[in-house]
Amino acid sequence: MGSWYVISSRPTFLEKDAFNAVETYTLLDNGVDIDIDFKFNKNSFDGPVKSIPQSGSVYNKETNSHWKVSPFWPLSFDYLIIATDPEHSWAAIGVPNQKYLWILARQATMNDEKLSSVLASLAADGYNVSDMKRVLHKSKD
Repeated sequence: MGSWYVISSRPTFLEKDAFNAVETYTLLDNGVDIDIDFKFNKNSFDGPVKSIPQSGSVYNKETNSHWKVSPFWPLSFDYLIIATDPEHSWAAIGVPNQKYLWILARQATMNDEKLSSVLASLAADGYNVSDMKRVLHKSKD
């Protein structure tokens, strides 16, 4: 749970040209459902803030790696946590058909060497990473 910065993605049409993209996950009081607040600036660092609220739940409770995510009822999509590092400082999220892929991190930046390493690992596991785009973040200070 908490905030995760989108570092790199093969985005959906709704999140193309995103800057400062952050997903915030909050476990609801029922202990099952998850509120997902996705916000970003459209087209530039100073572009209008867009918000895509979603809801989710853990589908595979044995591994916690298969979620169902819904932007609105009745639509629901499979999201897979396909890789994480041992400290949970980053995660790779995909969908079963591999059309979309996201690298998320707890910090707004990830150096090029680390991102290349993550992408190489995903490629070794059979994911196409050739068209991944880095999502840029700017400090709000």
